[in-house]
Amino acid sequence: MSDNAIQKSTKSVVFLVIVASLGYFVDIYDLLIFSIVRVKSLHDIGVSDIEMRTKGEFIINMQMFGLLLGGILWGVIGDKFGRIKVLFGSILLYSLANFANGLATDYYTYAAVRFIAGIGLAGELGAGITLVSETMSKDKRGYGTMIVAVVGLFGAAAANLVAGYGWQNAYFIGGGLGMLLLLLRVGTFESGMFKHAENSDVSRGNFAMLFTNRKRFFKYLNCILIGMPLWFVVGILITQSPEIGKELGAVEPLSAGTGVMYTYIGLSFGDMFAGLFAQLTKSRKLTMLVFQLMSVVSVVFYLNSHGITHSQFIGICLFIGFFIGYWATFVTIASEQFGTNIRATVTTTVPNFVRGSLIPITWGFELLVKHFKAQGYADSLIISAYVMMGIVTVIALLALSQLKESFSKDLNYIEEHDTVSDIKVA
Repeated sequence: MSDNAIQKSTKSVVFLVIVASLGYFVDIYDLLIFSIVRVKSLHDIGVSDIEMRTKGEFIINMQMFGLLLGGILWGVIGDKFGRIKVLFGSILLYSLANFANGLATDYYTYAAVRFIAGIGLAGELGAGITLVSETMSKDKRGYGTMIVAVVGLFGAAAANLVAGYGWQNAYFIGGGLGMLLLLLRVGTFESGMFKHAENSDVSRGNFAMLFTNRKRFFKYLNCILIGMPLWFVVGILITQSPEIGKELGAVEPLSAGTGVMYTYIGLSFGDMFAGLFAQLTKSRKLTMLVFQLMSVVSVVFYLNSHGITHSQFIGICLFIGFFIGYWATFVTIASEQFGTNIRATVTTTVPNFVRGSLIPITWGFELLVKHFKAQGYADSLIISAYVMMGIVTVIALLALSQLKESFSKDLNYIEEHDTVSDIKVA
């Protein structure tokens, strides 16, 4: 290959990483905007303080259910028709949904539009990570996915800052950012591995393949389970920080928006450190193990912070965020476990199924809260949080132990219905 060709290829890869990073930035902004504006927006559409926590849980679960369905939809489209189709279609859908959310005036419309937004949001990360993983060399792709995650996670900070101008404007700006990114993506290119798989007779985007082979199914299930603790922390412990703060005897009310912003700032630095740690140790499994164990320590510290102040809350959120900063590592592991013909399906569905796992986690959490309340405990939220964190962490660690190390794995292969076959890429 000539020097000019190499330079052109390098520029194309850099452009792809930048576009994928900005896409994840907008994705995180839109994914978390409800958690940030929950109290203000629900107050404005008539939800009472008594129903604020439970109705907020319902809306976020509607969004997560949309992510579950959208993960399957966009994953199949990504493997059948190309990763680029997903990048365009998903961002168009969730951008339009955000505009609609800014116009919502009642609770049920709000929930329905968040469901549609969830479907759109489901395609962004998986398609971006798949493209980056398949385009970069196996010894460098960890850096690419790390950059995508670090840039993307600052979308949470942007969402919290923009929310200060009003919750409707926050949704409108999110939709506008998506439309701008849509224009930027005109210059992106398709994965070479997908193009070669497209020209073969192999089955592509066959979601059922993940369930027809026992070994493949359990590998897929374990990829989902290892990410559950992260979304429990964000979806419940941080989102419900105003209510948890009351039980901790906070000096002043805790802000979920502030919590989300600083947790994701910490998460960005954690993702960067996790990516570097994985590159140095040549092990994504070891990285996941260290971060998951330390995340338990950080949560225990949070739940034991009686009389917490605003500044202490910010520090704790940074601490928690850093040690749940294994999102890019977790998604990369999922991407590396499967062949090219179902890789987009896996990489898109796995993170969205993890996000969707917040639904059963929320149900379990509420059952625990009701149980401890009935037992007369004044700190039922805190006790329930301890129990649920223990459950999801044990499940995640068991699942991690069942996965093979994938750091230097060659991704140039396809999955057959019962076997794995190599394919040659020119």
